Amino acid sequence: MLTASELAEGMVVRVEGQVYRILKVEAKAAAAKLGGGVKAELSNVKTGRLWEARFRPQERLEDLQVERRNLEFLFHAAGASTFMDPNTFEQLEVADEILGPAVNFLQSGAVVPVEFFEGAPISAMLPDIVEARVIQTAPPSHSQQDSAWKEATLENNVTIRVPLFIAPDEWVRVDLRTGRYLERVHNDRKRIA
Repeated sequence: MLTASELAEGMVVRVEGQVYRILKVEAKAAAAKLGGGVKAELSNVKTGRLWEARFRPQERLEDLQVERRNLEFLFHAAGASTFMDPNTFEQLEVADEILGPAVNFLQSGAVVPVEFFEGAPISAMLPDIVEARVIQTAPPSHSQQDSAWKEATLENNVTIRVPLFIAPDEWVRVDLRTGRYLERVHNDRKRIA
């Protein structure tokens, strides 16, 4: 058990029988006759539903322990991805809801830290930015317009919008949260496709 004033981002707690991950915490000090408070943004680990809760600083919450395991991505099929624990060779499925849009960018052999609670996966620690190769797009054009964009298909069959100067077989950085192009990857070493 811990008090609301001890909450920190990333913790997993039980509130009214539901399990939540703490996304953001903001503590407010007491002012005059008003008592202090703790405002927290929580995400239900089963449903993904967000909840903005307010707690009294001394309110007690149940702190839950999660197990983190590094799993190797094998393949994706019909709403879930299959991972393997490299220590036990056990294969586990992780739902697309847990992986989010990053599921489209996972490549075979990628190691992903996955958190488990009571034996079930509840979250995955994925990067915010990934690199991907453009396999199809219109020929590059060096226009005077900086704001002109064109469609491009990446190696994982995801279509994004890229600037006109991007050519096929170039590598680009993509923001996983938004699915948007960030920048061209400038790299002198030969990339393995």
